[in-house]
Amino acid sequence: MQVAMDITARFCGKEMQDYGACVARNPSSWQEQCQHMKLKVAQCTSSHPVIQKIRSDCAGQFAEFERCLQDHQSSAASCSAHMSRFLACAEAVDLSSVGRPPPLSPYRIVRYL
Repeated sequence: MQVAMDITARFCGKEMQDYGACVARNPSSWQEQCQHMKLKVAQCTSSHPVIQKIRSDCAGQFAEFERCLQDHQSSAASCSAHMSRFLACAEAVDLSSVGRPPPLSPYRIVRYL
C-alpha cells in the first residue's frame, strides 16, 4: 500500500496535508469536522491524470484485489499476492504520455535521505 500512498501524496499532497491537519486539530470529532477535506482527497485522486492512467492500465489487477478483499473480509492478509500484482502494475505504468510528475517537496526528499 506504500506505493499507492506515495502516488496519492505526490499528486494530491496538499489535499492530504489539509486533511491530516484537520484530523490532528479535531481528535474527537474529525469524522464530522473533516469530511469535506476527505472528499477533496477523493476528488483529487479520482481526477488526477496520472492516477486515472494507473487505474486504467491496472484495472484488472485492481479488480482482482478488490474481489479478494470482498471474499476474505476477515483476513485481508490473504490478498497480499493480489495487492502485490496491482502495485507492480502501478509501478510499471508508462506515464510519459501523461506528462512529467511534479517534483517531490523538500519534506519528502528529506524523508528519503
